[in-house]
Amino acid sequence: MAGHQHRITLEYLGGKHAEPDLHQPLVFTAENHDDLFEIIDKAQAAEIFDKETSAALVLGMKLFSEVMLKNRKDPMFEPMLAAYRDYIKVFKQRILEAKT
Repeated sequence: MAGHQHRITLEYLGGKHAEPDLHQPLVFTAENHDDLFEIIDKAQAAEIFDKETSAALVLGMKLFSEVMLKNRKDPMFEPMLAAYRDYIKVFKQRILEAKT
């Protein structure tokens, strides 16, 4: 086990035209080189967005980036690599600025 293991659960709660039982919960394991809880805590403490938005942002970007890093030689990710590095720098700077 090279990284942190996380169990991700996605539950459909309903929507405009559907009832909550439309989809069964999706549960999967995701490995990440970072502790996702630690990053979510930092983002929430920075109060850039509300707590749920911060958690969604961090979870989405960290799940995506881990897949991208593990498959960085795939041409599909080539356009994203440099832009994503730049984005992460901006994100980390926002977190640091919020602490001061």
